Amino acid sequence: MRAATVSRFGGPEAVEITELLVPEVGPGQVRIKVGAAALNPVDAAMRSGVFGGEGERIGLGWDVAGTVHAVGSGVNLSVGDRVIGISTGHHTPLGTHAEYVVLDADAVAAAPATLDDAQAASLPLNTLSAAQALDMLDLSEGQSLLVTGAAGGVGTHAVELARLKGLEVTALASADDEEFLASRGADHFLPREEPLALAAYDGVLDAAGLGRAALAAVRDGGTYIGLWPGREPECERGIRIDALDVRGDGAQLAELARHAETGALLARVARTYPLDAAAEAHALLASGGLRGRIVLIP
Repeated sequence: MRAATVSRFGGPEAVEITELLVPEVGPGQVRIKVGAAALNPVDAAMRSGVFGGEGERIGLGWDVAGTVHAVGSGVNLSVGDRVIGISTGHHTPLGTHAEYVVLDADAVAAAPATLDDAQAASLPLNTLSAAQALDMLDLSEGQSLLVTGAAGGVGTHAVELARLKGLEVTALASADDEEFLASRGADHFLPREEPLALAAYDGVLDAAGLGRAALAAVRDGGTYIGLWPGREPECERGIRIDALDVRGDGAQLAELARHAETGALLARVARTYPLDAAAEAHALLASGGLRGRIVLIP
């Protein structure tokens, strides 16, 4: 089978289409025939060596949508079921950018019935990241939240989920995104060109990675959550500071899939590419400015 991998670090040209054996399924696992797999910034980071692994062959891809091809013992799924799932980890030899992938069954959920595979594949990593970051913030109904990078994949879903939690949400993004973010549940909007108010929010989800600038907007004793462990600003003013390390959670993913079925979570696909054009897809991702995920189709 074909899979997108890297054996040397670099730009989009480092992505290789490799022939590998179809992976075997073990106890508690499920093999998925990939229908679609999203491309995320974490894939670009892996490709360029941010997470190390020099000399290894590293598989790319975290998100997947497809159909169950085989199941291991103890798995409550059937061949032919449509599913979505997530493969986490930075040094795995096979990711989801492949024709087949094996995942732990507890990282898999039924795919939203109202979405096609490309749309469904855009959901797992970004929705789980948004949901788990909000869990870490632990804000109560009526408290104020600032989401930086609010028009991005994680940011938009954070706005949507925060609305469901009854938080007062301020979205920070490009001025062109104001109307869109209001439609997704933002109570207030800030153009990213304007300075942030100091100590104005109970919590900040810093999806844009602004660091100290975003931290300054948190009230004394509030909470700051970033998305890149190790890049958090230093603690000040009694603010709780942490960064997300997203985990596969099939039960939570199933709940998020139900929200996607109702339209409470919006699946956005910017463009699709065949798997063989993975390097070209990485080049488009590097150009920036996309609204929605790039999705690879085997």
